[in-house]
Amino acid sequence: MGVDIKRKLNLEETRDLFTKDKYAALNGFTIDEVGPGYAKCSVKLAECHENIRGGVHGGVIFSLADFCYGVANEGVAVSLTSEINYLTASKGSVLTAEARCRKDGRSTVFYDISVTDDLGKDISFITMTGFRITPKE
Repeated sequence: MGVDIKRKLNLEETRDLFTKDKYAALNGFTIDEVGPGYAKCSVKLAECHENIRGGVHGGVIFSLADFCYGVANEGVAVSLTSEINYLTASKGSVLTAEARCRKDGRSTVFYDISVTDDLGKDISFITMTGFRITPKE
């Protein structure tokens, strides 16, 4: 895989760091797991996450993926480009995003993020390229 990320923070330290992300807190995003170049985050869906047709708003899906990307890289890289593919509408009550680093370069990082629901459905697939704002050690 070529991933060279060395996680500095454990799960509790990562949760503490990301309490500063007010948007994620407002939307109910939680950090479930972390590892080198990896994060798993989720959101329990509520009425505030619905679009005008009663489905999950696409922005919620993308925001959860973007948040998970930030958690996986411990906030050292910002997104340069993102591509999201919406695969199907969710009928579940919980969305889960998993971000995996594919390449951790000197100044750029590459991640794949998948979003699934609690019914086992693949909801979306996202690729993100990021720029490292903290120098690589």
